[in-house]
Amino acid sequence: MNDTTTPVAKPAAAPSGKRTLMIASLVGVTAVAAVAYGVYYFGYARYFEGTDDAYVNGNLVQLNSQIAGTVVAINADDTQVVNMSVNLIKLDAADTRIDLDRSEAALAQAVQQVGALYVNNGVFQAQIVQRQAELARATDDLKRRLAANEAGAVSAEDIAHARDAIKERQAALKSAEEQLASNRAQTGKSSVAQHPNVLAAAARVRADYLALARNTVPAPVTGYVAKRSVQLGQRVTPGTPLMAIVPLDGVWVDANFKESQLKTVHIGQPVKLTADLYGSAAEYHGKVIGFSAGTGSAFSVLPAQNATGNWIKVVQRLPVRIQLDPAELRAHPLRVGLSMAVEVDIHDQSGTDLGAARTTRFETHVFDDYAREADADIDRIIAKNQIAN
Repeated sequence: MNDTTTPVAKPAAAPSGKRTLMIASLVGVTAVAAVAYGVYYFGYARYFEGTDDAYVNGNLVQLNSQIAGTVVAINADDTQVVNMSVNLIKLDAADTRIDLDRSEAALAQAVQQVGALYVNNGVFQAQIVQRQAELARATDDLKRRLAANEAGAVSAEDIAHARDAIKERQAALKSAEEQLASNRAQTGKSSVAQHPNVLAAAARVRADYLALARNTVPAPVTGYVAKRSVQLGQRVTPGTPLMAIVPLDGVWVDANFKESQLKTVHIGQPVKLTADLYGSAAEYHGKVIGFSAGTGSAFSVLPAQNATGNWIKVVQRLPVRIQLDPAELRAHPLRVGLSMAVEVDIHDQSGTDLGAARTTRFETHVFDDYAREADADIDRIIAKNQIAN
């Protein structure tokens, strides 16, 4: 018999060396990544604060009717660009034209009447001179009669009549002086144009002229028409919203940073921005120009009531206003409400916060001509009627 034995297989050795190598590699990669991130953070990232909770904002210039009237023309519609001073809305001017004609006629009449008062000063002065001459003649006549009476040539009745004539002349002189004083009280030391009656009539002309001019509604700024609500034939009243104009050349960005990010953000710091509209193809540059006076929740219609007991802490966000480079804005126009990604360079910590916020002023001069044109119309009426006098 052959003695055969079956060999027993030995268990494979555990790959401990390979596992150790993998773990060491993982630890090494993690350490390198941590060091790299640390270098990146302390050398670059900690000097920037960013957020994608940022949106384009701008002025919404509302056009309202200043007088009551019926809309007879609309010269612009939504999405269209309009230039400043272009007439956008026209109202029916028939009633205001009649009112202006009536007030202009009243002003002309007032100028003529006041002019007559000034002329009467000279008339009453001449009457005084005449009454003084008549009184002098009556006095001389009485003296002659008294002299003749010593010779018995004049009766006592003639002397009495001469005395009565002097009294009549004195009364007439006093009446003329009082008339002159009364007329001078109405004219005073002012000119015709500065007389109260003329000024009151001129004020009515100015009001009616402005009402007539306001039948056309000009664009106070250059921009895009939005929110047109007025319709042809609509009867509007003072304050009725007609449309709005958005000047896109002056938009800005409101970036809503977390309250924990704002410790190092100051006014004047440079900002880089990108818009979802253009992506990385267009990079904007700007600077921080101001901070909101409160968080968005503080100014909401229904602010949070944390004292009710149902309190959950929520990190608040504060709007930060960022001014954009006008040249870049012209190259890549933005629209109100677009999303932006913002990165603030906080290297420079010399700026301040709320105390250094600048004061911005918005104004338009498209309505200034109304007052000048009204004054020119008043001067024309006064000059014309003074010449007629």
